[in-house]
Amino acid sequence: MSRGAKPPSQRQLRVGEELRHAIAMVIERGEFRDPDLQGRAITVTEVRVSPDLRNATVFVVPLGGGDVAPILAGLKRAKAFLRHEISRMVELRAVPDLWFQEDTTFDTASRIDTILNSPEVRRDIDHASAAEDDFPSDEDDGQ
Repeated sequence: MSRGAKPPSQRQLRVGEELRHAIAMVIERGEFRDPDLQGRAITVTEVRVSPDLRNATVFVVPLGGGDVAPILAGLKRAKAFLRHEISRMVELRAVPDLWFQEDTTFDTASRIDTILNSPEVRRDIDHASAAEDDFPSDEDDGQ
């Protein structure tokens, strides 16, 4: 989220979650004719809806890893089919335009975990906790 941007409203969050479930169900059924999508396990991790509910960014990741570019291209080609299927599953005045994007949060979390478990950081954490042990806590006041 950029600076000064409002957090999503409850309606945006609710619509995004309904869309996520609907898109995941359509993908799970595997009714795509597109060769880049047939037989592929795709996880829909999040759907972010614009404040006017006209656009939705769908974050996806291939289950088990792999190249996400052909999946994104296939989903873009299947956008009309997905919107039609969603319109039958979710009660909205209009189904938002769908935009597909790779979800990189798992990669980011993995990088952060690797950094936190690196010897340098571990040494600094151990040093900081040892320094805290040198100071008496409020509980040691005997009150």
